[in-house]
Amino acid sequence: MSWTVKLAASAAVALASVALAQEAPDDTASVATPFNSTTGLRLPSNPELFGTTLPTEVRATAIVNGTVITQTDIDQRLALLAIANGGKIPADQMQTLRQQVLRNLIDETLQIQAAKGEDIKVSAADIDKTVARVAGNVKQTPEQMADYLKGNGSSIRSIRRQIEGEIAWQRLQRAKVENGVSVGDDEVKAVIDKMNASKGTEEYRVGEIYLSATPGNEAQVAENAAKILAALKQGGSFVGYARQYSEASTSAVGGDLGWVRPEQLPAPIAAAVLTLKPGSVSDPIPVPGGVSIIALQDTRKILTADARNAVLSLKQVSMSFPKGITREQAEPTVQKFAAAVTSIGGCGGADKLAADFKGEVVQSDGVKLRDLPAALQEMMLPMQVGQATRPFGSIDEGVRTLVICGRDEVDPTAPTFDQVYSQLNEARVNLRARRYLRDLRRDAVIDFR
Repeated sequence: MSWTVKLAASAAVALASVALAQEAPDDTASVATPFNSTTGLRLPSNPELFGTTLPTEVRATAIVNGTVITQTDIDQRLALLAIANGGKIPADQMQTLRQQVLRNLIDETLQIQAAKGEDIKVSAADIDKTVARVAGNVKQTPEQMADYLKGNGSSIRSIRRQIEGEIAWQRLQRAKVENGVSVGDDEVKAVIDKMNASKGTEEYRVGEIYLSATPGNEAQVAENAAKILAALKQGGSFVGYARQYSEASTSAVGGDLGWVRPEQLPAPIAAAVLTLKPGSVSDPIPVPGGVSIIALQDTRKILTADARNAVLSLKQVSMSFPKGITREQAEPTVQKFAAAVTSIGGCGGADKLAADFKGEVVQSDGVKLRDLPAALQEMMLPMQVGQATRPFGSIDEGVRTLVICGRDEVDPTAPTFDQVYSQLNEARVNLRARRYLRDLRRDAVIDFR
């Protein structure tokens, strides 16, 4: 479940810093060398072990710089993850997920503590606003959502804690990270010039789940990646899994790398992207420092007119059916609804159509045509303002139609200086924020109980 929504900029700006983060998980870029990542530790080739064996399964609580993470915290966050992915967690994935949730809660705790250390406060009112927005997105009040979460093994407290962590981390980044980042005018100009020179070439909207690995845990990471891939192929949310598992700086935005060209990506990822079709997911890809799973969301040509870039103003008219009704029983009403849609009379007739079928109307502006499901894109490409789509949906979830109230075509020109500056600056901030969190982990005192 995503508590914050981030829209990727329409400009195709080089995400060089993201690629660098993948190639060099720490501060140093990968360099051709006869040594491996453990060289600096001077480890013996046949070490003698002392003390007692560490437990292979960590299920207990943890104390992070004095702040307790309880087993209830872990269980409720696991339940939240299950809700976000539409069902129960398979038993064979439970322990892996439990470990990842604990790591996430430790990071979250460190972020909240670091913000408080800089006198950055997140008030209850700040959290209330986001909770209300999240509840509104699922057409519930905060109280109704709290009851729903409790009935499914989670709690409103778990959501509030995650929201507090995200707000605290965002404010801490602005205070401690963004002020130290600079983007030169010449860098921005170079990106714009490169885009103009690349006009007409193909670019790709890519998502990534990145898992770091060391020589000592490569097998475990590969196993985790395989389990994530299996869950994705069974319908799991790529955005949800990226938020929970990915160790790249893009995890907060569901792994979204934005619009990129193959040459902007590490070679193994670029090769995989070229073999994928929109909507498909790659097998785990070995990359320097770990493995990545790539999702290809869409393709387009740089600075070239594309009707799918149109921005729409829509009204959705939907009607629902009583629980337990069969398709045969619902079919006559669906046919009447479909006939009425053909003579809706533009957006002005949407309210009457809804009233006639005891349905509801939802208006939405600023909808990008290319963000709609593929079947709807194909149907709506030739449609004009005032026309409605054929009814779609299901008997169980409701049948609906979309009416086009406005359509603005997007000028395929290069992005503005400010747009490019903003995205370059953001990519650089994300990289520094990742390093900042790494330093917080290194300095933390964590006691597992």
